[in-house]
Amino acid sequence: MRQEGHCHLVSYCHYLCGPFRKQLGKKVHIESYGCQMNLSDSEIVASILAREGYERAERPEEADLVLLNTCSIRDKAEQTVLNRLDGLTHLKRKNPEMKVGVLGCMAERMRADLLEKKQLVDLVVGPDAYRSLPGLLDEIGTGQKAVNVLLSRDETYADIAPVRLQTNGVTAFISIMRGCDNMCAFCVVPFTRGRERSREPITIVREARDLVRNAYREVTLLGQNVDSFHWSGADGRTTDFADLLAMVAEVDPLLRIRFSTSHPKDMTDKVLEVMAHHPNICSYIHLPVQSGSSAVLQRMNRGYDRDRYLDRIAAIRHFMPDAAISTDIITGFCGETEEDHQDTLSLMREVRYDMAYMFKYSERPRTLAARNYADDVPDDVKGRRLQEVIDLQMRHAADRNQLHVGKEQETLVEGVSKRSADHLFGRNTQNAVVILPKCNAGHADLRPGDLITARIRSATSGSLQGELVRIDHPAPIPKDTIHA
Repeated sequence: MRQEGHCHLVSYCHYLCGPFRKQLGKKVHIESYGCQMNLSDSEIVASILAREGYERAERPEEADLVLLNTCSIRDKAEQTVLNRLDGLTHLKRKNPEMKVGVLGCMAERMRADLLEKKQLVDLVVGPDAYRSLPGLLDEIGTGQKAVNVLLSRDETYADIAPVRLQTNGVTAFISIMRGCDNMCAFCVVPFTRGRERSREPITIVREARDLVRNAYREVTLLGQNVDSFHWSGADGRTTDFADLLAMVAEVDPLLRIRFSTSHPKDMTDKVLEVMAHHPNICSYIHLPVQSGSSAVLQRMNRGYDRDRYLDRIAAIRHFMPDAAISTDIITGFCGETEEDHQDTLSLMREVRYDMAYMFKYSERPRTLAARNYADDVPDDVKGRRLQEVIDLQMRHAADRNQLHVGKEQETLVEGVSKRSADHLFGRNTQNAVVILPKCNAGHADLRPGDLITARIRSATSGSLQGELVRIDHPAPIPKDTIHA
């Protein structure tokens, strides 16, 4: 999604396909760049191609088809993909029969350039056109190039069961809606992903139940703006995001629920009440602010001012005093003065975020800002302001994490630590990473999927270090395999 500003995430996605059908012996490798929504979309693509008989390729060198699922939210994200395409050129020379495709937001925004300037690109498919992949693959099989970037007003892929690309088997994404009706001045999402539309709630609940059956312990509900989720049934009954959140939480009390992304202009007290009522809805909210200056927020067309944003922060603290809050911040937006920048720093000091995604403004073609405003803040000023935001946030993150030290906290173990095979990592309800020894005296070795109580011993700005108190609920066995 644009999960607002979440272009920090770059995931290399592989998947294990089901029974072959049409493409006997064909292999595909998918790389997903950008936000969580892109990873979720890659899971849809994986499912569609599995039906066509494509098998897993761990590396692009092994693949007949290489697909890059792309992000356009910032110029840096696009440059990363363009550089990756250049890096695939040598593989194409070695294997001229290999096909390369670009999916997602860049496909919609840069289709002509990708096909003309990047000669190795055979296939360009936008976010709403993944169902057409089989036919497009037939086209490129005849030596043609193929493109479909048509946007849809109703496509949600609700009937397609995703092939889960997450290898930990513990956490998963559920896309609850697509597109965006907000016209934030800096954002390309309305142009690359189209109008907002929500999935039928029963399909979301069914997907959550399937995940529980397959031993998943946590789901993240995804949407560009989850707070604007809305479904009207044939009986005239409506479901808003708070209703949906409660429905998913009631699937299983041991299924942890997260969501992203909320919008300050749309977040309601009803959502916060539901969160406070259900213990398995995690006490964590990502609430992008973008700027602490009301004047800048107005130019950004965000639909709220500083006071409205702080009102939502106060509401979160009221309903969930221990909740963690993260945000997105853009420095150097069009016309931003030094006073505007200081307003952002002062808001950060007032809120004291647990975590933040922080970026310099980069102008994106077709956006309101590109059409209406001059990108007039010098790059060195943007960089200096960004560094000041980063430095302040690092201090706040360290202080916020210190508040966990000495406490016992429910933690979901997710996988092996990147730094040590002798340690695992998990996350507490506030989304803080907890590092834990794999082996603990008097206990069985920890495994991904274990829901435990951990005592936090120490903290840094980036993580918590904990020790096992007890295993409350061992990792479940997938119900589909119990009688196998």
